[in-house]
Amino acid sequence: MPRITGFRVGDGPAVVAAWRLAMPVDLISEERFRDLVLLDPNFDPSGLRLAWSPEGELVGAAYAVRRRTAMAGTDLESARGWLVFFFVVPSARRAGIGRALVSSALDWLRAHGRREVLFSPYTPNYVLPGLDRETYPDAAKLLDALGFVTRYQAVAMDRSLVGYALPDEIRDRLSALRASGWHIGTPRADDLVDLVALAADEFNVDWARAIREAVVAGLPLDRIVIAREPSGALVGWAMHGAYEHAVERFGPFGVREDQRGNGLGKVLLHLTLERMRALGAHSAWFLWTGEWSPAGYLYRASGFSVTRRFDVMRKEL
Repeated sequence: MPRITGFRVGDGPAVVAAWRLAMPVDLISEERFRDLVLLDPNFDPSGLRLAWSPEGELVGAAYAVRRRTAMAGTDLESARGWLVFFFVVPSARRAGIGRALVSSALDWLRAHGRREVLFSPYTPNYVLPGLDRETYPDAAKLLDALGFVTRYQAVAMDRSLVGYALPDEIRDRLSALRASGWHIGTPRADDLVDLVALAADEFNVDWARAIREAVVAGLPLDRIVIAREPSGALVGWAMHGAYEHAVERFGPFGVREDQRGNGLGKVLLHLTLERMRALGAHSAWFLWTGEWSPAGYLYRASGFSVTRRFDVMRKEL
């Protein structure tokens, strides 16, 4: 059985190289590995469990994390941990290495007082929302065998923007909203205060963080579309490019619950798609929504289709 260690200085290139062999569908670069893992505020080198062959080759990894920095306030979610990713290179599979790595990661979480583990909706820096059973059937068998159970399913969706033009119905609805006193357009700097508050209060604090950090990192404000109702309250927005500077990545996107059903969400979505196309984007995509949620129906009606399905899983420790 390979030797299992924590992460040490100098291991990064070997982890990335093994990752690329093990998960060619979800490739990573050294820069993304640095940003998503090594520079994560909750990264603990001992939680990144690495398996080494007798010859000194890295053959697998499993990354466990627990909060040391709260997402909001002072809540460190002290009972919860996350298994963010795990993999074994093809040449070393079916020898018990994956089970040994994941078990080592779970033991590490137990040693830090965690009573449950989630795979893998960790914020702020999740790699994938959960388990793609179709792409990784061996991983599915392992997590099932270790007692992980599916809590819910998320889907990734894509839409081609080749030949995209703003639909006439969207132009008509936008004109009607503006005629009745709505402001829909690019935010000013001052609008960001209300936007971050709306994201945090009505949706989740990770969206608020993503908006704030994206703008601070240089996201142009014309990649955001906001909506203020006639009273002046900011009640919705859509955007793209917030995550890892990816122009074709749509979201976050939200409309306050009491303003849904009036076509506003569809207007915001399509105005953002139009702006993406103007920048030369050939497609729009995102990683995570409920397939049969209101947002899921809206995306389907707007030309998006499901490209991957992910099981968000949980295990009691």
